[in-house]
Amino acid sequence: MFFTPKQAMQLSTTAGMMMAEAQMVIAMRLWGLAGLWNTTPEESYRMVAEKADAVLQSTLRAGEAALSGKGAASVAMAALKPVRRRTRANLKRLQERGPNLPR
Repeated sequence: MFFTPKQAMQLSTTAGMMMAEAQMVIAMRLWGLAGLWNTTPEESYRMVAEKADAVLQSTLRAGEAALSGKGAASVAMAALKPVRRRTRANLKRLQERGPNLPR
């Protein structure tokens, strides 16, 4: 067996949260490009540049877990954690900036 029920639940919950956060980040960034959300001028660069680092970190963590003999669930979670950390941080940062409301 690759996953225990507990591991499957943890992995699916973490993946689901990451996907929901990513959708909210995408929406706020698109609103920012349209002038409807307060974003910095660097946001369009950031949304491209951060992908390479997230993939690198995810690959490194998964490789470390696999090479240390961890099971499939642990390897998958190790790969997902850096991406989730990034989406959560982006969401928090963009939420704090808020919408660009007319004055």
